[in-house]
Amino acid sequence: MRNIIVKELIQKPIEEQEVEIVERKGIGHPDSISDGIAESVSRALCHAYLENFGGILHHNTDEVQITAGESDPHFGGGEIIKPIDILLTGRGVSEFEGKKVGIDRIAIMAAKEYLKENLINLDVESTAVVECKIGHGSGDLVDVFGRDGMPSANDTSFGVGFSPFSETEKIVLAAEELLNSRKFKKKYPQVGEDIKVMGLREDDKIVLTTAVAMVSKYVDGRDTYINVKEELTDIITDLAFKQTDREVETFLNTGDDNNCKTEKGYYLTVTGTSAEMGDDGSVGRGNRCNGLITPNRPMSMEATSGKNPINHVGKIYNLLSNKMADEITRDVEGIQQIHIMLLSQIGKPIDQPKAASAQIIVDKGYELNSVNKDVEGIMDNWLENIGQITGMMVEGKIRTF
Repeated sequence: MRNIIVKELIQKPIEEQEVEIVERKGIGHPDSISDGIAESVSRALCHAYLENFGGILHHNTDEVQITAGESDPHFGGGEIIKPIDILLTGRGVSEFEGKKVGIDRIAIMAAKEYLKENLINLDVESTAVVECKIGHGSGDLVDVFGRDGMPSANDTSFGVGFSPFSETEKIVLAAEELLNSRKFKKKYPQVGEDIKVMGLREDDKIVLTTAVAMVSKYVDGRDTYINVKEELTDIITDLAFKQTDREVETFLNTGDDNNCKTEKGYYLTVTGTSAEMGDDGSVGRGNRCNGLITPNRPMSMEATSGKNPINHVGKIYNLLSNKMADEITRDVEGIQQIHIMLLSQIGKPIDQPKAASAQIIVDKGYELNSVNKDVEGIMDNWLENIGQITGMMVEGKIRTF
């Protein structure tokens, strides 16, 4: 029997709290770039291990460090003075049962491919230097993955999740995803990938402060910059009103000096990311695995991206708890809000957590005992089929940041 605990959540529902803060760092933020590269390298190693050895070997690639370059953007153009340095570290298995696999080559190729796919104005070969220092571990470590048919937890750690998203959370996530969509980029090529959306709700007023790195070669002057900025402000506001009836106020690039006649007063970049000009990045400093930073909600400090998808509970339990929470609020009637916490114990099977806790606020007219069996059933089913999470990660079907 699994230790599944269902209790009442004693707090105000998120929508009734007086102050709420929500943040998302877009895919071009240096921290998000680090997350994306780390996860891409892990997936590439997983595929290589499956192809060569028939199973995923031990690895962790969650140590990616970006050291910013130097650039000189100006209206209508600009250049990169010093390339962005990207360091891949961590550990992987390069040899198993006498057969070798080139993990350094695989990692570098995966990192470059990720950059090409997600930073459309960055010339990877001339404006970024990717260096691999991944340690080569022993293939003997693979045995911990399959004792008694179920991987053993690599650590005593926990993962957390919650559902449903609040209006503010939905707006912040949707705003970044819209601005960074390929369709949007075709209409507004001036918009770079380094976008950060900060949402503040005070009672029934939502204030959105968004930073958007503009791509200098598509901005021919101050007037074009201001016009695009005004259009983006309206687009974000309109998007918010589709999610809420609350008052909405939107700000964009508040660090600009609107009186400045030269490019020095505005957020211009050559490549669309601030990593080209002074902002460093590291794995785990940005979004949690649900895509947001939410100080009003339970959060884990674990970096999800790049950790191995077989037995690293710091990754698996965070992803799993969010999947549990989403399914419960979707399928169980009467649940207003749920928090999930999963606690592992090192060396124990990952499908048998030391504790699997659900804390619930029920809707008016419902009692906890009317939903707890359904909640327990969904949690137990996900733990029984915990390998689904691994499959989703290997195929890139689940977000980690």
